[in-house]
Amino acid sequence: MAKVPEGYQAVMPYLILDGATEFIKFTQKVFGAEEKMKVMRNENTVMHAEISIGGSVIMFADSTDQYPEQPGVFFIYVDNADDTYKSALSEGATVVSELTNQDYGRSGGVMDTFGNTWYITTMQ
Repeated sequence: MAKVPEGYQAVMPYLILDGATEFIKFTQKVFGAEEKMKVMRNENTVMHAEISIGGSVIMFADSTDQYPEQPGVFFIYVDNADDTYKSALSEGATVVSELTNQDYGRSGGVMDTFGNTWYITTMQ
């Protein structure tokens, strides 16, 4: 197994977004994300940033001509799917799938304003 720096996992998503700074704010408000790092290309463009949600790191940057937008899809476990789902919607996300009880827990999907889909789930 490869050596992995402390505080990181062997596989991490890397997103190229339009609005990386606003993405940090969204994840902080909705998921309690912690900003680990933010390196600016210039005063308006994030060259590289990292957040941590529950010990999982997501890396991302602002899109450029060389690196076009590439959002992602996430499956995330939270303490209360209903509250988190409502919080995401209040922060501008739209419904992908309604909250329902599934065999694996209570789950529903939202798309944030950056094009990422989040399947918000609580184990039951």
